Amino acid sequence: MSTTIDHQTIPAELKDVPGVEFIDHFAISVPQGQLDAMVAAYALLGFQEIHREEVHGKDMVREALLQIGNGPNLIQLLEPLSPESPVQKLIEKSGGRGGFAHVAFRVKSAQKAFDYMKANGFTIIDAAPRPGSRGTTVFFLHPKSRAENPFGFLIEIVEDPS
Repeated sequence: MSTTIDHQTIPAELKDVPGVEFIDHFAISVPQGQLDAMVAAYALLGFQEIHREEVHGKDMVREALLQIGNGPNLIQLLEPLSPESPVQKLIEKSGGRGGFAHVAFRVKSAQKAFDYMKANGFTIIDAAPRPGSRGTTVFFLHPKSRAENPFGFLIEIVEDPS
């Protein structure tokens, strides 16, 4: 059963909410030295690598973005570049195995989304939206954001300038 939202009936106070447009990507952590092997494994499922980049700063990862078909949803493989990488710490917590790291949602304006979420009590990890990979602007929400109803997983908010 599908439900269609009639945008005429959205309450006025919600019309300015900088909402999520779609899932940008699912991020999967990959133990050091295994990025190329995981890209090859996803290729067997029909995924094509469309971007690769080393992201320094506080992220400290090598990423590969994979796409299947022409859809907007991507898989992001994250390999830690150092023992201090948050992705390495996630891998250590899971007994040295890679796995689900976060889900990223696309928005039109990261700054508007950030301001709205900050004003409405979300627990935001970043002090402000910041540069992400592939020219995006990003910020992260804590898994325990919205204490009364925690999401339970890390969320990235992504604005793509294209």
